[in-house]
Amino acid sequence: MGERRAAEVFPPGEFIKEELEARDWTQIELAEILGRPLTVVNEIISGKRGITPETAKGLGDAFGTSAQYWLNLESAYRLSRTPDQDDGVTRRARLYAKVPVREMIKRRWIEPSENVDVLEKRILDFLRTDDLDKEPDLLSFAARKSTPYRRSLSPAEMVWLLRARQLAESIPINNAFSPERILESIDRLRDLLPSLDAIKHVPAVLADAGIRFLVVEHLPKTRIDGACFWLNEESPVIAMSIRFDRIDAFWHTLMHELCHVMNGDGRDQVTLDTDLVTGRAQPETETRDKHEPPEEKKADLFAAETLVPHDALEAFIARVRPHYSKVKIRVFAEQMKVHPGVVVGQLQHRGVIAYSHNREMLEKVRDIITQTAPADGWGSFPSGAF
Repeated sequence: MGERRAAEVFPPGEFIKEELEARDWTQIELAEILGRPLTVVNEIISGKRGITPETAKGLGDAFGTSAQYWLNLESAYRLSRTPDQDDGVTRRARLYAKVPVREMIKRRWIEPSENVDVLEKRILDFLRTDDLDKEPDLLSFAARKSTPYRRSLSPAEMVWLLRARQLAESIPINNAFSPERILESIDRLRDLLPSLDAIKHVPAVLADAGIRFLVVEHLPKTRIDGACFWLNEESPVIAMSIRFDRIDAFWHTLMHELCHVMNGDGRDQVTLDTDLVTGRAQPETETRDKHEPPEEKKADLFAAETLVPHDALEAFIARVRPHYSKVKIRVFAEQMKVHPGVVVGQLQHRGVIAYSHNREMLEKVRDIITQTAPADGWGSFPSGAF
């Protein structure tokens, strides 16, 4: 509802005149009382000069009122004299409340414009909707089933997912998706685990299994690690943010999302994983959250078990605790056919070593995976950006 405005607002000078008449004072006398030039008093009364806090204090002392009374009269009068503006400010505020406009422009997902009509149209086009009050169809085929999302998404999370979907639609795959191919892809991915540089082959392995893979940098104030969604019933997509640029985080998140794909999670609703790396569980008794959905617990355990079998890790811990030397970790990693950083990550998340322990083994992966995977962020602007 718009703000109600009075039909007519009188200038403070009219009220000063009434006070003078009530006391039978002249403007000259008021000027002498206030210690101000007569021209100043005359201009205030005629509305040509505004009432300052100092003048308001003097008028209050002279007439036995508060200074705030005169400041309020002045504010109401000046506001009444301000012409109504168009609804540009209100509409822009609405746009900024709906989506992270500044970040979308910075990432070149939309083109800036000083014209609010043009800016709104560009945002609506990005959201693929004709109404800002409508929830965007993150999965058009799933939306037709009227399937609710597991939880409401923040504007930044929603926009991140929409951008991931945009990129996924242009990614080619080598084969149609099938459960058999995903099992083959997991075996092939395990062969890549020992080598840091081998990570660049991940997109091709997944494409052979009919899975689209891409990387989109997370937006500020989000904690997105990965997501699983489907372009249609037979086209799964894995999107990752590389929020933590570490080899252990990369492999755990990837295997977590692959479990979602295997189970068909994300077909009916987007599976968005946040705080996956910092809070992930290993043993069943150490879950991130006792209220965590069963499919998330299952994906966490699958990822950990696929990378380093639980029994083997337990045996290693029992054998070497508390002396987890670099040599012992590297020997165990070689036996497990994984990169040493994967072992360090699991030990850290189990709490058996400090997060500062052997951090040099947690090698960075972003520059490697973005050589071969479609990527958006970190100053790069892929096709589709304006």
